[in-house]
Amino acid sequence: MVGKSIKAVLNELLVDTFNDILTIEQSALKSGKLNDLSVTEVHTIDTIGMYNPRTMSEVAGDLGITVGTLTTAINNLVKKGYVQRQRCENDRRVVKVILTRKGKLAYRVHEKFHSDMIAATIEDLSEEEEKILTTALSKLNTFFTNKYIIKNQGEKE
Repeated sequence: MVGKSIKAVLNELLVDTFNDILTIEQSALKSGKLNDLSVTEVHTIDTIGMYNPRTMSEVAGDLGITVGTLTTAINNLVKKGYVQRQRCENDRRVVKVILTRKGKLAYRVHEKFHSDMIAATIEDLSEEEEKILTTALSKLNTFFTNKYIIKNQGEKE
């Protein structure tokens, strides 16, 4: 890192961290109880959530994908026993998805992975350093949301 500009170091750290998180998450899945799930499927389970049935539109919106794309993912998760579909009693045309017992286990395992990652990240940081890190990551998140996510959603419509 000696001799590199702060921008070059930050770029390297962000790219490496992003790639490492994906690789570690995939490795953890493949070596654990959830070895039949992809990272994308786990994130779908995470988005569905633990307790309340959600419509396909809500989940697709939160994931930034179309309902058609989500339908394919949900079909696979239903076959694997992680998710079940429920028809809305008021309007039978509305389909909601909810996690099964197996899906809730997957949710908890994924939540623990993220909890451990955050604990390790802030382990030796002072309260002030935690605030600085949070502010910096919040700015980065806002940049990505405004520059890419919102822009891409506008192009889909």
